[in-house]
Amino acid sequence: MTKTIPMTITEKILAAHAGKKSVSPGDIVDARIDMALGNDITAPLAIEAFREIGVKKVFNRERVALVPDHFAPAKDILSAEQCKVLREFAQEQRLTNYFEIGEMGIEHALLPDKGLVLPGDVVIGADSHTCTYGAVGAFSTGVGSTDLAAVMATGKLWLKVPESMKFVFHGKLNPWVSGKDLILYTIGQIGVDGALYRAMEFCGQAIRTLPMADRFTMANMAIEAGGKSGIFEPDEITLRYVKARAKRRYRLYRSDEEAHYAEVLEFNASKINPQVALPHLPSNVKDVKEVGKIEIDQVVIGSCTNGRIDDLRVAARILKGKRIASSLRLIVIPATQEIYRQALKEGLFETFLSAGAVISPPTCGPCLGGYMGVLAEGERSLATTNRNFRGRMGHARSEVFLSSPAVAAASAVKGRICHPDEVIRKGAKGSRVQGAK
Repeated sequence: MTKTIPMTITEKILAAHAGKKSVSPGDIVDARIDMALGNDITAPLAIEAFREIGVKKVFNRERVALVPDHFAPAKDILSAEQCKVLREFAQEQRLTNYFEIGEMGIEHALLPDKGLVLPGDVVIGADSHTCTYGAVGAFSTGVGSTDLAAVMATGKLWLKVPESMKFVFHGKLNPWVSGKDLILYTIGQIGVDGALYRAMEFCGQAIRTLPMADRFTMANMAIEAGGKSGIFEPDEITLRYVKARAKRRYRLYRSDEEAHYAEVLEFNASKINPQVALPHLPSNVKDVKEVGKIEIDQVVIGSCTNGRIDDLRVAARILKGKRIASSLRLIVIPATQEIYRQALKEGLFETFLSAGAVISPPTCGPCLGGYMGVLAEGERSLATTNRNFRGRMGHARSEVFLSSPAVAAASAVKGRICHPDEVIRKGAKGSRVQGAK
């Protein structure tokens, strides 16, 4: 009788999609793809390459998703042309999953909420933050546009099985600490290449209590540590989220107890406070209380990292009945049309508008220095986005700081980076949102 080789959740998913009983780190597999994704920056190049291949139809019109979100609603003629390429290709191929203005959203918030990425899937996207979907227990990773073209044509892709790296968070979270703080702390500990081409697997007592929004945030920023992917084993919180949305069958995988990890890191969550990443790397992390009095010109709450309804609720909790500092601009960007609608229904928009914020339709916009919040020379922005490289949000001599929605909202009130306790009493009820909506 052949002995079964212990595997991690990542290895099990890739083995199943390659038609193998087992795989090991370093193996090259030809994996079946469950969902392929492109946006208005990357998909036009993929579509061009797809046509050069000479294939007439995509491998499955229900398994290719196109989402114009980076410069949409179109900010200029060039971005309008990019979106037009996606629209015409989607019509030509009769794609089921094409989402534009009116039903669009930021791709990495939209696809999970639509039930298009599920536990046990292999998902690739021509965007580095495709790793977001590991939150539901999928293997998901970013690729180049030509790889996307190959997948659209064949439904398969060669992948090297990554080593797995386990991150165990013990204990309970402090008030105002969220998944954003945990992942910023992690990146601060290991650096921007600390998980290079590895699957980052998150577990532990603190992780088991995290709502889905926080798990998406953590998986989203695996790439900021060099990770190939981020992943969580599905649990009851995952299943409550997935069962309400799934439109097809899915399979749950879990790591074997004897599975091998390249490295295991353990953290005490009760010792982690709200974090801030200072310019110009996501690894340049400090406890918010150690940052000092840094004045800011702009605050952005949104993006594929922190634009979900839970994020907006936390921000509104802090901003309710207050005004932002006269010295700055506050931009709030719900990540999808449905989140926009829900925030409106719950009265969150009234809170934001009364505080002096501007509310944008769903877009990646300012995160990549595209529009709706580009920085001028010398300006500083505190954002709930995922990258703060030099010039990321505008001028090369501007600065971007990264934080959670709680820290961002509090800082908007004070006009400088600060702990939420400076704005709302310590340990106030509602400082975190539990459960999966």
